[in-house]
Amino acid sequence: MNDVPPAPRRPRVRAPELTGEGGWLNTGGRELSLAGLRGRIVILDFWTFCCINCLHVLDELRELEEKHRDTVVIIGVHSPKFVHEAEHAAVVDAVERYGVEHPVLDDPGLTTWKQYAVRAWPTLVVVDPEGYVVAQHAGEGHAHALVRLVAELEAEHAAKGTLRRGDGPYVPPEPVATDLRFPGKALLLPSGNLLVSDTTRHQLVELAPDGERVVRRIGSGQRGRTDGEPAAASFSEPQGLALLDDSTVVVADTVNHALRALDLDSGRVRTLAGTGRQWWQGSPVSGPAREVALSSPWDVALFGGKVWIAMAGVHQLWTYDPAAGRVEVAAGTTNEGLLDGPGEQAWFAQPSGLAAAGDRLWLADSETSALRWVDTGGAVHTAVGTGLFDFGHRDGAAEQALLQHPLGVTALPDGSVAVSDTYNHALRRYDPATGEVTTLATDLREPSDAVLVGGDIVVVESARHRLTRLRLPEEAVRVESVAHRTQRAATEVAPGSLALDIVFQAPAGQKLDTRYGPSTRLLVSATPPELLLGGEGPGTDLARTLELNPELTEGVLHVSAMAASCDDDPANTYPACHVHQQDWGVPVTVTAGGATRLPLVLAGMDEEGAGVAEG
Repeated sequence: MNDVPPAPRRPRVRAPELTGEGGWLNTGGRELSLAGLRGRIVILDFWTFCCINCLHVLDELRELEEKHRDTVVIIGVHSPKFVHEAEHAAVVDAVERYGVEHPVLDDPGLTTWKQYAVRAWPTLVVVDPEGYVVAQHAGEGHAHALVRLVAELEAEHAAKGTLRRGDGPYVPPEPVATDLRFPGKALLLPSGNLLVSDTTRHQLVELAPDGERVVRRIGSGQRGRTDGEPAAASFSEPQGLALLDDSTVVVADTVNHALRALDLDSGRVRTLAGTGRQWWQGSPVSGPAREVALSSPWDVALFGGKVWIAMAGVHQLWTYDPAAGRVEVAAGTTNEGLLDGPGEQAWFAQPSGLAAAGDRLWLADSETSALRWVDTGGAVHTAVGTGLFDFGHRDGAAEQALLQHPLGVTALPDGSVAVSDTYNHALRRYDPATGEVTTLATDLREPSDAVLVGGDIVVVESARHRLTRLRLPEEAVRVESVAHRTQRAATEVAPGSLALDIVFQAPAGQKLDTRYGPSTRLLVSATPPELLLGGEGPGTDLARTLELNPELTEGVLHVSAMAASCDDDPANTYPACHVHQQDWGVPVTVTAGGATRLPLVLAGMDEEGAGVAEG
């Protein structure tokens, strides 16, 4: 007789139904329910796309998802932190950007999050084939536990006759033809060309100086970690780029947890650092570069003779010494937050953008919505930002200015810094001399980086799959030692109202592309700024009334216009689309009897001059 008492049974909790105001993605328009998935093992992944730990979990689930497609259904429940993440279009972009190949419920009101009493990103909940919650895991690193649990549930419910095998509900979205797809970072090459990390397509793309024509692609386009020739090499969601010397580019190969090197002459790719495995607590924090694990390197920059690494996955800064072939931690404790001080004591939260300028290394600390910098002694300072839960869009004195999840930072010629303020869809500027934050441009779409090209700044508009060229304000590019300026004939204009009219007609066989909102953009500023009493700033109309200051006699109007047009053929499912953009610097003399209308012609380009394709 067995006197051992049976193990106490855990109470069985019925899994709450899935509801979310944003609806379903990756289901072909079909709404899913747990009742309809009865017989399948369901894994709910509560995530938000700003969270690096959530992105790690997406990668951890890929193998399980592939191996158990006939028994397991993974459902992402997108539960936003930032205001921008509650936008449905942003969730749609994130699902494609990160290669999510399972259904996703958009839950902007956190309805399902609350039903399951979730408290942290990421959280995984396992529901058995009979509809009961059998496990819940917070954080990352639970792949092995899930593999064991799935095997146990498959065996148990196969024996009970409650396991149902078959195809899952995932329906892939239709592919979209664009030259770039969610590009991450950009780099100006010695040749004058631009190198762009084409993140979602796992490639590097070299563009001509116009930022539009594709010169060559590096990488097979398939997710992987293979060294070799351009067509055979592979990456996994590459991001940051830095010029090591005139012929070598260092690449932050983010999901491969590695640094790669691109030879610009041959196009060959080799691995510099990382093992391909993710760094975990207790792993080495220094050593031979190819023997030490890294964690989601997001950007790289050359500073003080070393390559600094924004190690977003562990909230630290690391360095790679190209002469010694070694990596080591330079700053950060792995605690997530905002804390200044000596490097070994500082806290970061997903550092995602780096830019070296003189004796400072600037960094965009995305989860604290902060702009920070490291001095030559390794100490960490904060210029803008207060912590993990304070964000917004506010200009003014740095101590009260607000950013929202910036991913990029660019040093400007005058010592100021441009910030790619990603979730505010804006380009901001911080001037250390005045301690002021201003907005340079809005109406961008998830800008993730920017690079200087002459007197312009080229912005990586990640969610518009293109590079956008903007004119910097004169104070940001002024070099005091240069006294010469090109003289141009001035246009005589009358004081008061001036009708600015951008004349654009789509080329033959094309029409304006309005599928994703306004297809035109107009940005107006002036030197000196006091020249304009009204009409400055961004907008979507190509016609605008400017108000000229009658007390000034001369100045320059800076005008940047863009229009997007697509082939006008109803029979073509995937029409080719083109961006037409032009910048003008118009010297004006304000005088009675001058013109009251200023027409500027934005001509449509031919095929060879067409802009970056946009789907």
